[in-house]
Amino acid sequence: MVNASTPAWQRFKNIVDVQIEGGNIYAFEAWNAALVSQLTGDTSYCDYAVRQIDETVREEEALIASGERADVAYDSYLEVGPRIGDLALTYDWCFEQASAEQKRRWIAYANQAVWNVWHPDEARWGDEVFEWTGWSIDNPSNNYYYSFLRATMTLGIATRGETSEGQEWIDIFRDQKIRDQLVPTFERDLAGGGSREGTGYGIAMMRLWELYDLWHGSTGENIADDTGHARASMLHLMHQTVPTLDRVAPVGDHARDSEANWFDYHRHYLQTLMHLHADDPITPYAAQLLASSSVPEMDQPFMYVFDFLYDSDVAPAALDGLGRAYFAPGTGQLFARSGWDAGATWLDFIAGPYTESHAHQDQGSFMIYKGGWLAYDGVVDSSSGLTQEPEAHSLLRFVNGGTTVPMRASTTSMMAAVGRGPGWLHAAGDLTPAFGASAPVTRWQRELVFIEPDVIVVYDRADSAAQQVWQLVAPASITVNGATASTSGGGHTLSAQRILPASAAGAARALDGDFTGGFRYEETSAAGTVRHLHVISVDGAVSSATSSPSGTDDGVAITLADGRTATVRFHQDAIGGSLAITGGSGPAVDATLSPGVATLPERQ
Repeated sequence: MVNASTPAWQRFKNIVDVQIEGGNIYAFEAWNAALVSQLTGDTSYCDYAVRQIDETVREEEALIASGERADVAYDSYLEVGPRIGDLALTYDWCFEQASAEQKRRWIAYANQAVWNVWHPDEARWGDEVFEWTGWSIDNPSNNYYYSFLRATMTLGIATRGETSEGQEWIDIFRDQKIRDQLVPTFERDLAGGGSREGTGYGIAMMRLWELYDLWHGSTGENIADDTGHARASMLHLMHQTVPTLDRVAPVGDHARDSEANWFDYHRHYLQTLMHLHADDPITPYAAQLLASSSVPEMDQPFMYVFDFLYDSDVAPAALDGLGRAYFAPGTGQLFARSGWDAGATWLDFIAGPYTESHAHQDQGSFMIYKGGWLAYDGVVDSSSGLTQEPEAHSLLRFVNGGTTVPMRASTTSMMAAVGRGPGWLHAAGDLTPAFGASAPVTRWQRELVFIEPDVIVVYDRADSAAQQVWQLVAPASITVNGATASTSGGGHTLSAQRILPASAAGAARALDGDFTGGFRYEETSAAGTVRHLHVISVDGAVSSATSSPSGTDDGVAITLADGRTATVRFHQDAIGGSLAITGGSGPAVDATLSPGVATLPERQ
């Protein structure tokens, strides 16, 4: 690439040149210059990298000498990975340009930083003890963990055979953390890929993919395939991306960008996975999504290096060859879409673990997108990107004594059913565990039937000693007309018609508190045994919907605008029911809706 002067190389080298000539590239790391030096043989780039690292270390040494802790310890050592990683790569790639005294000081500082990470109760700088909490040093599902791994792995590889600690760091990384912690945790908890922290903080896994690549290139060992999580995460990101290919599902906290727009980080996440799985049959679809996304190349100069390192020659394949539904048991995320075209209708439904601090109280919630958000997570319109409360999600909220019953951390809801047929998808979640054993909620089960392309039937079984509030959260104002609530977005409209309960008070209001926009539709029912049945349609896809019970099943008969008729019924006291679709030009459907999670095909 250097010899051919490819565009990716030129862009990368140009920003390095700008930096060493006195520019100020945001978040520039010295190893970028060290890499250019290695590739070109021009040691002036290493001279710059060495000066940058030495300046940083001297600033840290001054703090330590004054009895203070080093800056690398800030925020529970969150930045130890990029800081020590930058030092380690520069040390390794510019070894001849750094003096013996510089290397000695750098490694003494770096060894102390990494030692402190894994010994929080004994952490020290100089003669002073600076204990810290040890936050997530044993939690591979947390973004801090990948920073700790980066510092440990890069320092170990760079100093192995030169210091007594070098092999120790390698052993901690490979044996204690990857083999004994990360692999079993990911295999147990993250089937289907993704992150329990959501889509905002979960994007930090891009740094883990980098480590997989650096380790493989340095040792020849492919640890990326020690777990199926990395490959599955490629599918997870593609399906969480909405049809316009410019944003992801806003699941969990989104502090950097509350709107969950596609950014360089998403590009890096996907292209690194493509590199790790270059021969996989799903990689051509990832190549097409990447090329068609709103970030076809890195926008931020500090990210240009990754377009260079992970430039791919995989031939793209049309996205319509990819499956239209995906379920990740580890995150509880179910994604479905009517197609892979930009105008498709897209659905997200959540029923799974609530175990990470950046996750939301959103179990049982759904989101709908077509051309823009129609039903969403209110975090998109929050000031902080950190609004976790049930009021911000489209779910069934329980209110006891005027106070919302919270969902409890360290609980796991269950996706009890996922089934698919021609032109339809059925899903059911048991959300009861989310409230804990002592909550005034003895049952909440939510079932959805997605009748492609534009109809979603939602049924809720709820038994509670608390008041029940059925919610739809949307970015645009909501109009209430009798039993129907309507909103719009992206040039499309959404309507939610209540079938059950026959009488419930419906009202719309603006989201308040941390929110700068957004609206919530609420239907309030008294405590007790209540069954909620709603028909949600996009762009007038439903001509009429009327109650159609049968025996102990609740149901609805729907006349679709395309000439089809659909009857959907749900058991009142157990998950399951039936779906019948007739008429129109599509296939007739006579299906039983049953518990059990089917395996969804990766490709059409």
